[in-house]
Amino acid sequence: MTYKVSFVGYVAQYKSLEKEIDAAIKEVLSKGDLILRRQVQDFEDTMASFLGVKYAVGVSSGTDALHLALRSAGLVRGDEVITVAHTFVASIAAIVHCGATPVLVDVGDDMNMDVNQVEKAISQKAKAILPVHLNGRLCDMGELMKVAQKHNLIVIEDAAQALGATFDGKKGGSFGLAGCFSFYPAKLLGAAEDAGLVATNDKVLADKVHFLRDHGRRGKDELIGYGFTNRLDNLQAAILNVKMKYVPRWIQRRREIADFYYNELSDIPDVKLPPRSDEHFVDVYQNYVLRVSERDRLASYLREKGVETIISNPIPVHHQRALGLSHFHLPYTEQLAKEVISIPLIPELSDEQVEYVIQTIRDFYIK
Repeated sequence: MTYKVSFVGYVAQYKSLEKEIDAAIKEVLSKGDLILRRQVQDFEDTMASFLGVKYAVGVSSGTDALHLALRSAGLVRGDEVITVAHTFVASIAAIVHCGATPVLVDVGDDMNMDVNQVEKAISQKAKAILPVHLNGRLCDMGELMKVAQKHNLIVIEDAAQALGATFDGKKGGSFGLAGCFSFYPAKLLGAAEDAGLVATNDKVLADKVHFLRDHGRRGKDELIGYGFTNRLDNLQAAILNVKMKYVPRWIQRRREIADFYYNELSDIPDVKLPPRSDEHFVDVYQNYVLRVSERDRLASYLREKGVETIISNPIPVHHQRALGLSHFHLPYTEQLAKEVISIPLIPELSDEQVEYVIQTIRDFYIK
């Protein structure tokens, strides 16, 4: 289906950067720079500087970033990791793939981990907390880090949706032992396929992720142990290097569009808007998620009118029977699954398209 307003802008973004991206791809292929070459190192250096950390290690996806960070932090079978169910399954899967056990807590009004519930979930087996910074907004990292320090717990941040977002001036992914990022094509900074990165100030952890991403090798011949094939693809790094220059501009445009939505949708009683940036939280609006009544009817109406939307996790992760997580009682997460809908918010949208989305939502609710 062709939409008047698309949720993602793959083609439009490529067209706007076509010459730069094509030149970067040509340079990689013409030189045969295919595996862990300069482009990967350049991207890692740029990201470390952007995030304000000492080390950044490019890997093959955001899921692999979480998995390798948790493994490198020493998570093993029997350890418990506290996280949330209001997230993509990868956040939880990475814990399970380490042999550890996920312990799920509910979220708050900002759809992020309810820090007030974390302490109650800590047992003698607890080893780490994995907050998920959802929709371009950080968790309350001030309070969360206090809890972690009090109980001597590791913090691994899932910052896949929060590149550039800050809490009290500090960027997401730089609070805990490690921060994990995804550059899936639909992300604020997206590659042409899966890609990810682990950010950290801890050299030991950075070295372990380096080894694990490349079969456990140090250099070409020495093996430190068993590892994986989780390298950041060099071609993807070249594309990300081009796009990284535009991230500040894209974030600014996302904030402008978010302001349109705040200003024009706030008077509709059946629509609850996400929290706004303030003196503590500066958001990047990876997604603009509404909580609405008659969600499914609204989604159908918008589709009919040519507005593409996304409904994330209509079945909460802990209600997916195959995952064995149904013993967790998370009422707020379960309520959100019935109400949330993400509306288009990408830098490529024109003001006219944003106004069309607004008017279409108003037409549905205001008879």
